[in-house]
Amino acid sequence: MESEKKRRVATAVGFLSGVITCLDAVRDRSPLWPPDALWAILPGPKRLELGAGLALIVVTVILALARKRV
Repeated sequence: MESEKKRRVATAVGFLSGVITCLDAVRDRSPLWPPDALWAILPGPKRLELGAGLALIVVTVILALARKRV
């Protein structure tokens, strides 16, 4: 039971880290929608940060779903 609790905590931390990273990347940017408008105004390092945050969210969700199926 303890390992299941650790997995849930790790999943939550990974997901929240991704969300915080994405929010930090788009901080102080006015057009948040459509995505191509946001992408056009982001400088290179912020694009990388946004992509890393989104990747962290996606990987965390995929791993959580894979653990549920097993």
